[in-house]
Amino acid sequence: MKITVINTDTYLDKPLSIVNAKNIGNYNILIEFNDGVEKFVDFADFLSKSQHQSIKKYLDETLFGSFKIIDGNLNWNDYDMIFPIADLYDGKI
Repeated sequence: MKITVINTDTYLDKPLSIVNAKNIGNYNILIEFNDGVEKFVDFADFLSKSQHQSIKKYLDETLFGSFKIIDGNLNWNDYDMIFPIADLYDGKI
């Protein structure tokens, strides 16, 4: 599954995607998008409040830090955990 957002801004002629992401620690990731915007996203609240075991396992910081960028999306363990790019762009999940 590939989650994309169609960006209607005139300066960006392609869908919004993630080009770089850096795990800063404590469930925080600095994400760079293909339009040059960088967002700091804190995943701690989402992970700690989740009732689903497949999400809660990412409270293990080593597992949380194992994300990859696949097809412009931030992806954990072959789509085990993924978020809409628009939410990440807004800096909140």
